[in-house]
Amino acid sequence: MAQALSKCVIQGKADPGLFLGPNNTFSSIYFASSLDAPAKGGGITVRSKNQDFAISRTVYIQASHDREFKEVTSTAFYLGYVCAECKTNLDKTMFQEAVASAHDTKAAVTGSKYYLLCEWLDMTPQSTAPTDIDEVIILRKQKRMASNVREGFSTFAGRKAGRDGFIRFLQDNPFNPKMFLRFVNHLTGLFGIDKPEENNVLKQGYF
Repeated sequence: MAQALSKCVIQGKADPGLFLGPNNTFSSIYFASSLDAPAKGGGITVRSKNQDFAISRTVYIQASHDREFKEVTSTAFYLGYVCAECKTNLDKTMFQEAVASAHDTKAAVTGSKYYLLCEWLDMTPQSTAPTDIDEVIILRKQKRMASNVREGFSTFAGRKAGRDGFIRFLQDNPFNPKMFLRFVNHLTGLFGIDKPEENNVLKQGYF
């Protein structure tokens, strides 16, 4: 997925510092020190969060108690400008967890975007408007197989008996290319955003 998106989204763009794919991105920063236990550079420590997919860029920082930076602590991490969580089945609990993750992501990088991608919907759809999730994309445009049908797969005999029906269910609900294109268009749209120029803003009357 990462290689395909790289060709669709960032190929040909003069920004070799971008990293596209699964990554650990910046979550928070703290200083592990105190008056009775000082540490070089204040004991600067960075927390990161694993992202299923991210467009990110490396940041290098130094911290020191000395104005001239004679004694420093250096660290490097990735800032996630676009983060996406990928699920097979999206239920209500997973959605609420993603809401919290999206909030933390945007608190860490205020201009970031957060998307939630899943194969199957396993919950009643909820509005993302009051959340920090930019969009939920259902890649197969279908709900998960009914629970009473899934119960039959709990045993070997049940899985064997239901094999043909399960294959038909997958074949009847393939990945939808338009959903992948929708995600790609979100990303390419972000790369196409230009800094507003005063003359253009005054001409159109808004920005």
